[in-house]
Amino acid sequence: MPLTTEPTAAGTVQKPLHTSIRMALDTVMQVLADTRAELVTHEIGRVVSVGPGVAQMRGLTGVQAEELVELEGGLLGMAYNLDPDEVGVVLLGAGNALTAGSFAHRTGRILDVPVGDELLGRVVGALGNPLDELGPVRTHERQPVERPAPPILHRAPVARPLQTGLKVIDSLLPIGRGQRELILGDRQTGKTAIALDTILNQHDQNVICVYCSIGRRTSEVAEFLTHLRRHNALPYSIIVAASGDEPPGVQYIAPYAATTIAEYFMEQGRDVLIVYDDLTRHARAYRELSLLMRRPPGREAYPGDIFYVHSRLLERATQLRPEHGGGSLTALPIAETQSQNISAYIPTNLISITDGQIVLSPTQFRKGILPAVDVGRSVSRVGGKAQLPCYRAVTGQLRLSYTQFEELEIFARFGTRLDETSVTTLERGRRVREVLRQLQYRPMPVAEQVTVLLAAGEGLLNGVPVTQVARIERAIRIAVLEQLSEICQRMESGEPLTEEDRTGLMRVIGDVLAAAGEVVV
Repeated sequence: MPLTTEPTAAGTVQKPLHTSIRMALDTVMQVLADTRAELVTHEIGRVVSVGPGVAQMRGLTGVQAEELVELEGGLLGMAYNLDPDEVGVVLLGAGNALTAGSFAHRTGRILDVPVGDELLGRVVGALGNPLDELGPVRTHERQPVERPAPPILHRAPVARPLQTGLKVIDSLLPIGRGQRELILGDRQTGKTAIALDTILNQHDQNVICVYCSIGRRTSEVAEFLTHLRRHNALPYSIIVAASGDEPPGVQYIAPYAATTIAEYFMEQGRDVLIVYDDLTRHARAYRELSLLMRRPPGREAYPGDIFYVHSRLLERATQLRPEHGGGSLTALPIAETQSQNISAYIPTNLISITDGQIVLSPTQFRKGILPAVDVGRSVSRVGGKAQLPCYRAVTGQLRLSYTQFEELEIFARFGTRLDETSVTTLERGRRVREVLRQLQYRPMPVAEQVTVLLAAGEGLLNGVPVTQVARIERAIRIAVLEQLSEICQRMESGEPLTEEDRTGLMRVIGDVLAAAGEVVV
């Protein structure tokens, strides 16, 4: 029998070879006994057909709705149509290399996005992937893209204002935190400009801003980002972008992903503003997906659940009760109209979902009356209850009188002879319109707005030539800030305007007009 030798302290001891083999086998068997291999099952499917942005496959019998499916090449898709024989998958990337016969498998993960403070100041895609040059987004939490809206018992009344910095909106169409205010208008009438100025005005207001770009050109998103950086608004902002050259599935999930990101901050007790730019393109992307998935078309070829698609998105905006965090999510959806037709399918759907609408007029835009808000067709159904008291003291009849002025101005164009009262109404209305004009990127603080609106509403500017109203307005704002700083601070803090405060403001306005050589009427 062959022998083996093993060194010992006393010398070398010979040992049979089969004993060493048995010891080695025992060691191997002990290791195998301690090892428990886990069996992992994968549902594998096979692509049946591929279309623009969608794919049909078979074999994924246990897949869940909105579950991520990984296809060949690492391409991700979302299970969308769960038919008995096939599964319709929305592709979340370029599917040029995908062909019939390709394999796919379930991931077991519902579509989600990263959330957290690490996203502040970043530009990300609909899946949370970084689109800027600041490296990967390193967050510690992910949440589903589709989440149920807060229940009614968790909601509180809208009672706090969200200042846009725009005189025509804050005074006549106020917005409250937790409100949903639709911005409607034709192409190139300043819809995005209003949203941008609103974001810029949240500086030092402790409001997180999320801007969701849907179907817009990359250059437009880059320009928006440039303005945020230039005005130091990027540190409290997040941009979620799905450009027009991306698949329709990415454009479809973008607003839901942006809302999930915004809800994270709301649930932390913070105030959030989200802008959807715009939901008309989102509806078109959903229509494209639905038609490719062979869903029944309805009015204007939109599927019948397009109302539900937008309502379940916008219902997530709310003001939470203090016992549920006390945070708020204010939504400013943007929709495009054709030739001012606000009775079209998508605009009427959104009007019925939201709490008011800001309608922009292309006629006013062409005349240079910016922001081109059509006061007569615009309304805020909730924000008036959250408006600061100082606004109510100076704008009580301003909306009605301004609307009457616009109607009277149209009537006066026919050369009709007007009585003295009508002439006075016209002159005052023209000056109010000049006061409501505002340059872009120049949001105005509360105290300055109230002061100039008081001067216009009381008719103190009636003796000022229309061409000089802007100059006098600047002088009034500067004088009030210098001479009545305490009153300005009280107005900013939400205190009502007393009669003494009103008298002080009127005195300063009168002094400015007298120094400018203008007549106070």
